[in-house]
Amino acid sequence: MTDETATDQDTRGDGAGGPAAAVPAGGVAGGGPADPGPDGSVPHDTFAVPDPPAGRLGRARDALLVVWLAVVLLVVFQGGAVREGAEELAPGVGRDIVEAVGGPTGWVADRLPFSDPADDVFARLETAGGPAAAPSGGGGGGAAALTLLVTGDSLEMPLDTELARRYAGSEVTVERDAHVGTGISKSGLVDWSQLSRRQARRFEPGAVVVFIGANEGFPLPAPGGGGQVPCCGAEWQAAYAARVGELIETYRRGGAEHVYWLTVPAPRDGARQEITDAVNAAVLAAVEAAGDGAEAIDLVEPFTPGGDYRDAIEVDGRERIVRESDGIHLNADGAAVAADLVEQAIAADRGE
Repeated sequence: MTDETATDQDTRGDGAGGPAAAVPAGGVAGGGPADPGPDGSVPHDTFAVPDPPAGRLGRARDALLVVWLAVVLLVVFQGGAVREGAEELAPGVGRDIVEAVGGPTGWVADRLPFSDPADDVFARLETAGGPAAAPSGGGGGGAAALTLLVTGDSLEMPLDTELARRYAGSEVTVERDAHVGTGISKSGLVDWSQLSRRQARRFEPGAVVVFIGANEGFPLPAPGGGGQVPCCGAEWQAAYAARVGELIETYRRGGAEHVYWLTVPAPRDGARQEITDAVNAAVLAAVEAAGDGAEAIDLVEPFTPGGDYRDAIEVDGRERIVRESDGIHLNADGAAVAADLVEQAIAADRGE
């Protein structure tokens, strides 16, 4: 044991919350400290191991019962989610395993009336994280009801929560479906072409907000075949744009009249900049090709004017930090700025 470690241990033992209790002069554990010696120190052998907590100790069988109970509850309330998750995965062994598990659990869940109530409860809990915002203009003026799907990777959080709060109590119902760690070019975890079809079936959105791009830069199949294309040249951008266009069309076929695709603000890490620029160029090309009903909402200029990264921007006359410490994601203040732009676009399309 080094001197440093010994010092650390002595220091930890001095506090009231230290792990060891001193034995009193009578030698009874759990009492006050022993009388100090002539030099003022307390002998180390006067410290005793604390008594174990009172009460019945758990057994291994009890732990197994808890695990089995958790499994049963998962199957009853969310068994269908396992089966649906398999649909999002790229073909392979992983998908086969999830399908093997999801088939029986989904069959059970389909025959029980608990899945939808559970989804409603969790949705209410997620929006209860802070004070509800007053209903925005998104629901005024007698506009028709709208289901708004907000989806993407981790970039769309906390934008989805901000939009849900703003539209609370209005004619706009916000459905949030973030898939952290995924990407359009990163199909090994989740295949967005398949995921978008499932989302269209499940949520039946009238409008979709997509904010994704934190995990891109992976090789893509060349348009028309011919192997994989590395990021981030014109051919890769064309392949990425084709995938974005496919998603937009999938949402449209599912009933969405408008798809709002957010561009990605410049990251702090210069090594990521090339990927971000390629993603944004591909998104703009795909949205333009998609025509009416598809709109790119620019976040580059508001957050990173001229493509230069910055932690803070002016918001309502004051400098505010709008990025998380990782230099990639938006924080709550940044999400509020992005939500303003999304809300304006939706209001314009709804004639409000």
